[in-house]
Amino acid sequence: MTEKHHFLYQFILGDRAELATNPDAWTEEENQISADHYAYLKQALEDGVLIFAGRSLDGIGPAVVVIEAETEDAARAFLREDPFVKSALFGAELHPRVGCG
Repeated sequence: MTEKHHFLYQFILGDRAELATNPDAWTEEENQISADHYAYLKQALEDGVLIFAGRSLDGIGPAVVVIEAETEDAARAFLREDPFVKSALFGAELHPRVGCG
C-alpha cells in the first residue's frame, strides 16, 4: 500500500472579495459553480479523499480544503479539477504535506 499524505489548499479571492461576505454578489453562473464545487467535495468525502473543507464566515479568514493524496502531483490534479479553480472563479494555493492530528 502506498503511503498517503495530507495536503491543504486555500482559495484566493482575487478581485471578487465581496463573494466571501455578500451572497447577493454571486451571479447565477457563479451559484452553479458553487453547487458543482459542493458536489465535487461531497464525492471526494465519499471516496475517502477529502479530510476537511470549510471557510471562515467573517470574510477575513481563509477557505480551505484538506485532502489525502499519494503525491503532490495528485493533490495538484485534485485542486485543478475543483470547480472553483477550474472555472477560474477563485485561485488556489497548495500547501504540501500538512500535519493532521
